[in-house]
Amino acid sequence: MPSPPRTRPRSPLLALASLFALAASALPAHAEPKGRAAEFEQQVLFRADQDPGGYACFRIPAIVRTTEGTLLAFAEGRVLDCGDAGDIDIVVKRSTDGGRTWSPLQVVNEGGGDTHGNPAPVVDRATGRVLLVETYNEGRTDGGNCAVPCARTPHLQYSDDDGRTWSTPRDLSAQIQPPDWDSWYATGPVHGIQLTGGDRAGRLVVGVNAETWDGERVTANHAALVVSDDGGENWRIGATDTWPVAADGTFRQKPSELTLTERADGSLLVSGREENGTDLGHRTQAVSRDGGDSFAAPFRALPDLYTPQVQGAVLRLGDRMLLSAPADPDRRRTMSVRSSYDGGATWDSVDRGTVVTRDWSGYSDMVAVDDATVGLMYEAGPVDARDEIRFARFTEGWLQPRRGADPTTPDLAPGAAPAVVLGGAGTTDGAVGGALSFDGVDDAVRLPYDERLPLGAGDFTASLRFRYSADGGEQPLLWMGGVGTRQPQVWVRAEPGNGRVQGLITTREGGAAPRSAWVRTDSAYDDGRWHHLALRRGGGRLTLFVDGTTVGAADVPGSVSRNSPFGVHIGERVDGRARFTGAIDEVHVWNRALTDAEIAAGNPPSAAGNTVLHLPLDGVAAGG
Repeated sequence: MPSPPRTRPRSPLLALASLFALAASALPAHAEPKGRAAEFEQQVLFRADQDPGGYACFRIPAIVRTTEGTLLAFAEGRVLDCGDAGDIDIVVKRSTDGGRTWSPLQVVNEGGGDTHGNPAPVVDRATGRVLLVETYNEGRTDGGNCAVPCARTPHLQYSDDDGRTWSTPRDLSAQIQPPDWDSWYATGPVHGIQLTGGDRAGRLVVGVNAETWDGERVTANHAALVVSDDGGENWRIGATDTWPVAADGTFRQKPSELTLTERADGSLLVSGREENGTDLGHRTQAVSRDGGDSFAAPFRALPDLYTPQVQGAVLRLGDRMLLSAPADPDRRRTMSVRSSYDGGATWDSVDRGTVVTRDWSGYSDMVAVDDATVGLMYEAGPVDARDEIRFARFTEGWLQPRRGADPTTPDLAPGAAPAVVLGGAGTTDGAVGGALSFDGVDDAVRLPYDERLPLGAGDFTASLRFRYSADGGEQPLLWMGGVGTRQPQVWVRAEPGNGRVQGLITTREGGAAPRSAWVRTDSAYDDGRWHHLALRRGGGRLTLFVDGTTVGAADVPGSVSRNSPFGVHIGERVDGRARFTGAIDEVHVWNRALTDAEIAAGNPPSAAGNTVLHLPLDGVAAGG
């Protein structure tokens, strides 16, 4: 029989504090979006100092709407700290008014010192039953992660009274955990779905991921869908995509924390977190055309969809697909909702997405509150993404509208598409013909991703002309690849406050940690005149040339474009956190090390066959 949710004993002081916090929790908070207040509202849903139970931290949001219209918001209540492998309960709050107000916290599944987490709820619309798939492992008290291999097992609970009471958990290992998925196993964490069309209408589908251990090391990563055709009584493994792990620990992909939605044609779009694979990008996705029995093709990374390594959520909104995830490609911050108008084949770029908050932000889930309203449940905080879990309501009208094509400027490299001109960057007199002028606010040039652009582990030369007179700030000139201290990347920037121009590469080789090499001039060249710059990797050296002056450093081996969300940006950092004020002209990248004489020649005919990109920046054409 279902049992009622429990609450942990708490001290009178905690109880008193929680009463005040609960009263405040129904009030809108962090209302950063401006101008369309009626279409957006949000509040703090879970926070350690507002909720009873003595929890140190709440993480891992998941949310569903029942057949009665009730919203059930699940989270992990972490008792000792914010770590992933401690004493963790699964908790829930209920809302019967579309997420405007919420019930007090209730414990659905108490860890009792162990980790009971990864909530993945799904609703059977035929019966009204709410099913909650979850994962257990032995808890730790030292704040450490679960040891590798980590013995984790899937379990299932259900509620037949709209989430008020819950059944005793039962172990699903025999049905959905093969014996060799023994190093890691994780359900969700995000809502599952029930199929609405086709021969498999009514099927329940939830995403899982796992790893295999051979007694010495992890040898494979698995991404899978688990399905039930009898309302959750029995489950089996459906679509599965397995990626081998080499002896040095490298692998192409590790699709995990799968989120899925049913497309208009009945197929399933499955989106996952991608972490530390050699393929470019931190999001990956696949499609199932047979109701989750198989994937039509292996997962494919999306190098031009910028996110950090983090869980996200997808939701269909009419003909529009939504993706909730942080938009900073390096760190968990700037929660955004991005759209796809072609079933997930392509997604809004960062500048086209709708920013929910610029605070730190992490895991998220979305739910259709009603026919016109979306609910977004997400981790966030002004200091740390784990500070609290928020719930936001918004309508489609609050989202950024679909935008027409941006202006472009030609890329003369063979077979290249035009580069996109952002922010209204305009033409000015150049060092050679025309040039583009950047205002330091929102102007930039961005190249659409193409497989020819990543430079890999080989030699290269990047060259451009620049003119500026700014006396401070970071002045990015050319940026290729990722950002931060751990992502492969190449960039050159002026730093007038430090009196220098700097070039940097960060590389990954095999299973080794990232390494960086940099070169710096002793002048910022901020005199308002044109200067010629080149950054060359070759012969075991990284060399920076400015107007014939050179400075060099030892190269670091490895790829400058592996496992990062990949972009090529002129006049801005890849994360948009700094932009150039001045003019840039004649940007070239070649996939070989040019000689000193060729660099001095500017655009030598001898290098034409090695051109990766060539942006004359002579003019701007209206978007087509």
